[in-house]
Amino acid sequence: MTSYTVAIDQGTTSSRAIVFDRGGRPVSSAQREHRQIYPQPGWVEHDPLEIWEAVKAVLARALERAGARAGDISALGIANQRETTVVWERHSGLPIANAIVWQDTRTEELVARLAADGGRERFRAATGLSPASYFSGPKVSWLLDHTPGARERAQAGELLCGTIDSWLLWNLTGGVDGGLHLTDVTNASRTLLMDLRSLCWDSELAQAIGVPLAMLPEIRSSSELYGEVRADIAGGSAAGVPIAGVLGDQQAATFGQACFGEGEAKCTYGTGNFMLVNTGARIARSSAGLLATVCYRIGEQAPVYALEGSVAVSGALVQWLRDNLGIIRSAAEVETLAASVNDNGGLYIVPAFSGLYAPYWRPDARGVFVGLTRYVNAGHVARAALEASAFQTAELLAAMRSDTGTQPQALRVDGGMVANEILMQFQADILGIDVVRPEVAETTALGAAYAAGLATGFWEGEAQLRENWSEGRRWRPRTDGAWRSRELERWRKAVTRTFDWV
Repeated sequence: MTSYTVAIDQGTTSSRAIVFDRGGRPVSSAQREHRQIYPQPGWVEHDPLEIWEAVKAVLARALERAGARAGDISALGIANQRETTVVWERHSGLPIANAIVWQDTRTEELVARLAADGGRERFRAATGLSPASYFSGPKVSWLLDHTPGARERAQAGELLCGTIDSWLLWNLTGGVDGGLHLTDVTNASRTLLMDLRSLCWDSELAQAIGVPLAMLPEIRSSSELYGEVRADIAGGSAAGVPIAGVLGDQQAATFGQACFGEGEAKCTYGTGNFMLVNTGARIARSSAGLLATVCYRIGEQAPVYALEGSVAVSGALVQWLRDNLGIIRSAAEVETLAASVNDNGGLYIVPAFSGLYAPYWRPDARGVFVGLTRYVNAGHVARAALEASAFQTAELLAAMRSDTGTQPQALRVDGGMVANEILMQFQADILGIDVVRPEVAETTALGAAYAAGLATGFWEGEAQLRENWSEGRRWRPRTDGAWRSRELERWRKAVTRTFDWV
């Protein structure tokens, strides 16, 4: 009888592998960072081969630390940074260029053309999305148009494309020797190419964007048996393990938080902030700047949908303080520095490094510091950076309240930044509701493990996964409505200063 499931969590800044037991508790893990490549302002790239090497290494290390062999593992699941896009050669397995990361803005000109003449509503009706540089389809088209000979090779069937889940699945199952070219509905729903109702690629949208259908992976559910890990991966320690779960990272976190009921919501604090609310079988159409997306699909069951609010920069702002300004030496130091002052000193930071995502969708915006005086010091900058994540989350929750007419009594949170006590308390204060962190905070990897384990019978169903969830820490608001209204008004005033810069 198998004892574990294992998940690969391939994120924006690092790759991790985590082994989980039947109670959904982590047994072992391994992590490796990869480079962030910035060729010019607004461009963000990753090396797909570097990511693949990192995934192999962390998978082997996590299994070794757990003392687990392939026969001990029920299934492997994959969670991935969703819209980051790779194009590679079918016969060599080599990428034709670096991956274009979800934050990258180079496709803005193409997106503007797609949005003209009613295109915005055309895409929204089919995909739940409006044209934006965020999504994967335009990234594929850009790579074909800016890599010599690539478009002709794609039309001849020589190139494959996909998000990081497809890249990993293809390599894990054999690569050039019979690798499976697949994706799941959650990742496909972020491309501007999949119809939300049929869960199939839309040939008219693919033609409009300029993506040959032959390049695209086959769309599968989020939880089913896809294939097996080939023998030479992870030193052979994972040979034959079924790959049975794939979810985009934010949907994986929603699944790991056991948000299986309509109206249940979570927010993940990572490189960006991402809030999802489960809308059940209903494709909810937003009038407040949110996205309709697939939440998950289990086997042949009907898909479950969600509304999503996406913020491009939250944890990335802390990294920027460390790497670009040098006012902290590690991300963890930001809390100590922020604790050296009692408030933000009148400073508000709007980190629109790549424009603004939900609820504004303003690619013309750029980041600002507002309210600077001689009084402001490094502690105020650190505190304002943390508060920026909370303010942006408050705007997402307000948009969800506008669209759904309801508000959760508590917000479930996860991701790397939820260990920050100052941020979490301020989040509860500015929302006016409780903020709850689960006992197992690695919900993205856990969601991928859950999806995989459901497909192989390691877990019996969603009710068992709900039983695994337990509260780890709760923050309650300590402020009144007048304070919240005043702070949010100042934040929104600061946001308007970012508009029309580009």
